[in-house]
Amino acid sequence: MRRATSPQSLILALIACAASALGGAASRRDPHIGYLFPAGGRQGTAFEVLAGGQALRGAAEVIVSGDGVRASVAHYCPPVRNLQPEQREELIRRLAEVKAKRVAELPPEQRTRVFVFPGERPARKDSTPPTKAEPVKLPDHYLLRDLDSKNLRHLLQVANEFLNFREREKKRPNAQLAEVVVLQVTIEAGAAAGDRELRLRTPAGLSNPICFQVGTLPEAREQEPNDPGARDPLPKDPPLALPVVLNGQILPGDVDRFRFQAKHGQQLVLEVHARRLIPFLADAVPGWFQATVALYDAKGKEVAFADDYRFSPDPVLLYRVPADGEYELEARDAIYRGREDFVYRIAIGELPFITQIFPMGGRAGIETVAVVGGWNLPAKQLPLDTRPGGDPIRQAALWLGKRASNAVCYAVDALPETAEAEPNDDAKGAQRLVLPRIVNGRIGRPGDLDVFQFDGRAGDTVVAEVQARRLHSPLDSLLRLTDAAGNVVAWNDDHVRKDGDLYKDMGSLTHHADSYLTARLPKDGAYRVQVSDAQNQGSDAHAYRLRVSGPQPDFALLMSPSSLSVPAGGLALLTVHALRKDGFAGDIELALKDAPAGFALDGGRIPTGRDRVRITLAAPAKPLDRPVVLRLEGRAELGGKTLTRPVSPSDDVMQAFLYRHLAPSRELMMAVTKSGPRGLPAELAQRGPVRVPANGSVQVRLKTTQRPGGDIKLALNEPPEGVTLHDVKPLPDGLAFQLRAQGAAAKVGFADNLIVEVTTDNAAQPKGKGAGKGGGQSQRISLGLLPAIPFVVVQP
Repeated sequence: MRRATSPQSLILALIACAASALGGAASRRDPHIGYLFPAGGRQGTAFEVLAGGQALRGAAEVIVSGDGVRASVAHYCPPVRNLQPEQREELIRRLAEVKAKRVAELPPEQRTRVFVFPGERPARKDSTPPTKAEPVKLPDHYLLRDLDSKNLRHLLQVANEFLNFREREKKRPNAQLAEVVVLQVTIEAGAAAGDRELRLRTPAGLSNPICFQVGTLPEAREQEPNDPGARDPLPKDPPLALPVVLNGQILPGDVDRFRFQAKHGQQLVLEVHARRLIPFLADAVPGWFQATVALYDAKGKEVAFADDYRFSPDPVLLYRVPADGEYELEARDAIYRGREDFVYRIAIGELPFITQIFPMGGRAGIETVAVVGGWNLPAKQLPLDTRPGGDPIRQAALWLGKRASNAVCYAVDALPETAEAEPNDDAKGAQRLVLPRIVNGRIGRPGDLDVFQFDGRAGDTVVAEVQARRLHSPLDSLLRLTDAAGNVVAWNDDHVRKDGDLYKDMGSLTHHADSYLTARLPKDGAYRVQVSDAQNQGSDAHAYRLRVSGPQPDFALLMSPSSLSVPAGGLALLTVHALRKDGFAGDIELALKDAPAGFALDGGRIPTGRDRVRITLAAPAKPLDRPVVLRLEGRAELGGKTLTRPVSPSDDVMQAFLYRHLAPSRELMMAVTKSGPRGLPAELAQRGPVRVPANGSVQVRLKTTQRPGGDIKLALNEPPEGVTLHDVKPLPDGLAFQLRAQGAAAKVGFADNLIVEVTTDNAAQPKGKGAGKGGGQSQRISLGLLPAIPFVVVQP
């Protein structure tokens, strides 16, 4: 609840969300962007972007994070099914007219090799165009706009999309991608390069964020058909000049080819961004677009291939050009799937690319310079920003003129650090440590084993943790803690935090290979920590940071969703996850940080022992012209000190029909819209958390200032198991209900927040003949949520 000392501290506004007879608010779909194409552009350019998704009708505003990128909605294209016969004939006629003009512009020797599209009839010199009673209107689709200005490749793309039944049968209708909004995007010359987030604002609310990239290289967009050996002959475009970023989409069975010139001795880097653009797909296996790339020489021979880069599904291909000539790049899905959200961006050229970094971090406040290796690097050293107070995991890149290398991750910690010293492959050569300590090391070759020794006392708790995969090292670590005799005290391979099917701390990783163990030492003496690679791999790139210390209690916080839409004076629901570290189990107080006036939190406490809580966020009483970025932070008392940690935005997304992940986002954004009819103003009569007796019930009273028509009903929204609400009854000054805790929730001390929805049933008007017999069906109208209600289970 909102902090206040008065019993009247819980002032709430229940939002009246008028529901339609077809299902009301429960059936309303939130706007969702499934893809952007292209998913980025170059500094200093303006271009169109297609945003495909669902519930995008009425999109009126485009919000892009950061500065230097402006975007607006050009037009909306509804889903297009099959053409009507008269529309098909009209499209054939118009395509034939434009095609004739484009063919006339070709050199004579190329005119006889131009494609024939489905339904096209040979032109007759003595024929006259048929007269039409009324103009035939074609569907409002971006491909059908400005037909007169399209080139031959564009015309063939239109014909395949709308007239080629064979091509259309390959595409399975997907309602989640069926709507398209055409955006006009302008990137200023001085806009910072890198990843941004793009959202759309519609009458239904604010969409999810999706990745949009600002680049520094020239860009090219594929034009179909560009499959190898395409049957429809078209004049070939000249080879592309390098460097360039290629933008494309892979549709079912699609294979894209791009030609370019390369010279002997060039060190080409081909870096694919596909999963980076859309990390997870809910309805596709394995849960993302698995891109592959291959290189072919002028004779059509495959000379290089890549389908991943280490543990990342996005491939990187590194190739030294053996001879001058024309080469061809092929992009496709690994198993020849395809659909509109299989979008890619491929950077190709002599680009700087870092393949290894050591050390992978440094101590806060201590000047640290890492040694890097890779391709086309302007330097071998990379200064790391270790200023105190920043994120624990950061990124850095090398610049070659205006071209940045790939970003590499590194960690910043507060503990003393030591470099691994070989040989330390066994107990005899074990490297001695004085705890606490962070070791920067490498598994330098297959079969390498790094052993570290420290002195421990009986009853002490020791923690050993590897940071490697989180920092994009290829190491798949394995940790063992042994005593002086070699007996295993504890071991760990992969340390994963899950809440049911929800992976909470992996981000976009799907193989969290970092190890973590904690153990209580059984006796005084020497102990050894062993680090190895679980897959028996090793190289200079297999770097790690090993922490060996006593417990360092701490926490990190994540919240979802990252886009919220609520009427003025209303409430939005947020889920906050606590990633507790090294045994910390205490309360975490949540608060808004530097929020505009009118915003407030309810239920802003993660109770002791809880890893998740749902809270409500109250919006100002008046609508806002633009969405606002909100920040939350959490505070906890640890050892007499107050730790403050940011709450990082994320989205709870599904992978391959089953798994769920908290995918990181950059900002929590909230749109405050115009209010609908006011609901039921009320206040909670009790002070502080509601105290529910174990295996018993307690009355909760709400005071109201007015009574709406119809019967008020209250329902718990995803309550803890064993918590129920019943016996709702009116009072002279409000409402009351009984709250019961039994079963799993009846443990004394158990605490959480309750989310309560308020509804009413109003009789609908009778419809159709015979409706008078039974009257009209009642419709459920949601009046919104109560602010989150904290409760605690107590002794009866």
